[in-house]
Amino acid sequence: MTSSRTQSAVRGRIVTFRDNPFNVPPSEALLVEEDGLVVMEGGLITQVGAYTTLRDTLNADTTVVSYGDALISAGFIDTHVHYPQLPVIASWGQQLLEWLDRYVFPAEAAFSDPLVARDTARRFLGELLRAGTTTAAVYCTVHPQSVDAFFSEAEGIGARMIAGKVLMDRNAPENLRDSVKTGYDDSAALIGRWHGKERLSYAVTPRFAITSTPEQLEAAGQLLREHDGLFMQTHLSENLHEIETVARLFPERSSYLDVYDHAGLVGPRSIFGHGVHIGEKEFCRCHESAASLAHCPTSNLFLGSGLFKLFEALSPERPVRVGLGTDVGAGTSLSQLRTLGEAYKVAQLTGRSLHPVQAFWLATAGGAGSLHLEDRIGTLAPGMEADLCVLDPHAFPLLDYRASRCESVEELLFTLMTLGDERCISATWVGGACVHTRENGSLYG
Repeated sequence: MTSSRTQSAVRGRIVTFRDNPFNVPPSEALLVEEDGLVVMEGGLITQVGAYTTLRDTLNADTTVVSYGDALISAGFIDTHVHYPQLPVIASWGQQLLEWLDRYVFPAEAAFSDPLVARDTARRFLGELLRAGTTTAAVYCTVHPQSVDAFFSEAEGIGARMIAGKVLMDRNAPENLRDSVKTGYDDSAALIGRWHGKERLSYAVTPRFAITSTPEQLEAAGQLLREHDGLFMQTHLSENLHEIETVARLFPERSSYLDVYDHAGLVGPRSIFGHGVHIGEKEFCRCHESAASLAHCPTSNLFLGSGLFKLFEALSPERPVRVGLGTDVGAGTSLSQLRTLGEAYKVAQLTGRSLHPVQAFWLATAGGAGSLHLEDRIGTLAPGMEADLCVLDPHAFPLLDYRASRCESVEELLFTLMTLGDERCISATWVGGACVHTRENGSLYG
């Protein structure tokens, strides 16, 4: 599906951001237009403002889709998620390393079959759209065909997506291992096929330091040096047993992050999943290198990994770029609304209260900044890519009952992130085209 060249417009309560609510009072960061209009053409937003001001500027043949008092937001952004884990979401009873061995690796082995990869990619992207997510940083499997399947499906939607082939040349089942050479060659070929095509970007993807030799990590760094604009995604300090294992495998390195740094994997567009157990030195290195952390609260709670120090990461003295990740299957949902509710609870357990404006910023503008895409996605403004989600505060009776008592948009946002889930997404727009409605499901294909 290509971006619509016909002018389109949506009407409702616009909610977006003018600033970072971790740096200024949240109410000052939030921009609300109670009866607003978003005008789109050629895949981009062309106008945003009051309906009464903009309605007379529309083309004569433009249809305005009105969502009443629903909230119109930039599409949600998921900065860390594994699409091949969809078949093992909700798997019982293990922590990280055991969970990989028992559930994930057997599930990923099935992706040697291109039909399995294509079917799962389609289901996964449909679930993202149902959750209002329009951009994600996605792990595939070790199989190149898993990447081809994902990008092919994402291209059909016209979505801005980031993905890559997992690199693993040790400490994994034999049928899921590559080598330094095949991992490099397969990744280079995939970069040539997909990186920069339409709205697609490639991420060099060593799974984590445990499953890559130093030589493979060096080869990953070489790929980043050889190709402009690539992303890099991997895992960092998720679980204490994992950290101990990395220290054993890399005794010459000063920290888990230093393993990646030594290989040239720490820099802009580097996305480190979890970062639960890192300290000030690592925060400082992420800040100075413009690397990002993906906060995955549902996963960290589900696997018992620990509590991410969100407010320490975002400290104004040396802020680190932070986005939200659903992870899946270690996470429990692809819904960013449900993820925000869990992020609030994690913050409470660390002695802080996450304001709803801060939470929604993380899921939109903050997520875009963590991916170095804040000039393209994450806010609703002229010139930005026309990716939207529409949030219905009346989606089910309890939510409707609670929403009717909200006295501000901020209170309504908190109600949505506490009670809400996929049922709240009335519609999802990608590149100026409606690709999902709650009533009809995904409209691409």
